[in-house]
Amino acid sequence: MSLNIIVLAKQVPDTRNVGKDAMKEDGTINRAALPAIFNPEDLNALEQALRLKDSNPGSTVTLLTMGLPRASEIIREAIYRGADGGIVLTDRCLGGADTLATSYSLAQAVKKFGNYDIILGGRQAIDGDTAQVGPQIAEKLGIPQITYAEEIVDLSDGHVTVKRRLENGVETVKAPIPCVVTVNGSAPDCRPRNAMRVQKYKYAASPSEAAKLSDERKALLEKRPYLNLQEWSAAYVDADPEQIGLPGSPTKVKAIENVVFTAKDCRVLSDNDTEIEDLVKELITNHTIG
Repeated sequence: MSLNIIVLAKQVPDTRNVGKDAMKEDGTINRAALPAIFNPEDLNALEQALRLKDSNPGSTVTLLTMGLPRASEIIREAIYRGADGGIVLTDRCLGGADTLATSYSLAQAVKKFGNYDIILGGRQAIDGDTAQVGPQIAEKLGIPQITYAEEIVDLSDGHVTVKRRLENGVETVKAPIPCVVTVNGSAPDCRPRNAMRVQKYKYAASPSEAAKLSDERKALLEKRPYLNLQEWSAAYVDADPEQIGLPGSPTKVKAIENVVFTAKDCRVLSDNDTEIEDLVKELITNHTIG
C-alpha cells in the first residue's frame, strides 16, 4: 500500500539564544534576528513518516512549512533524512499569524496539495508551546485527529493505529484515514542525515533562493528538476486575505517584558512557618512567582 504522507514542520527560533531583539514593537517575533532550527517535535513526526514510507513501498513524504523563504532550509534537512520533497508556504501577508490564521493557511495548502492519506506534525512548536495548530488543521479539513502520539503501530485497511503517551499512562487508539496525527517529543528521535542524499540534494533551492544564485547554479537547477523546491503564495492556495496574517489573528500581544533575575542579597530563614509564609507572600507580590 503506497501512501501520500504530509509532514507539517516549522523553522523556529532557537530558544536557547533569545536576545533583546527577539521581539518587534508590534509583539511579533523578529525571526530575522534569531538563529533558526528545525522544530524538535516535528523531527519526531518526520521519523514516524519515514517509518511508514519504509514499510509501505512506493510511498512519498512531503514536508509542508509556512514561514520566511529561508524556511526551505528545513525542507533540505528533511530530504537529507529521507523525505521526497517539500513546499514552503511564504508570503508577506502571512506574517504575524497566530495559531488560528496559521492553521487556516496550512489547511488551504493541504487542500491545494490534494491527494493525501495522513498528515503528521509535532505536538507543538518551541516558540509558542500552544499545541493548537495540528488539531485546528484537522478541524478545518473535517478529518479525525490523534494527539500525543508516540508510535504509529499500524496503518492498514483504511485505518491507522497509534500508541499515545499521556500524563498517567499509555493508550492505543485507531482512527480512519485521512487523519492528522501530532507526535510527542517522547517518540523516537529522527534518523540522521544520509550522506548520499546530502551529496545529491545539497544544491536544492526554492525560487526565492534561486533568484540570488549564480548563472552556473541556475543552470544546474534547470538541468536537474528534482533540485527545485516548491514555493507557494497565499493567493496560490486561495487563502482569504481576512483570515491570514495579522488580519486573521484575534490573538494580540499587549505588552512585552524582559525579566532578568539578579542576585542582590541573601536571606536566611529559620524553620518558623510565619517567616516562610511572609517570604512566599512577598514573592507573589513582586511577581517572582505566581
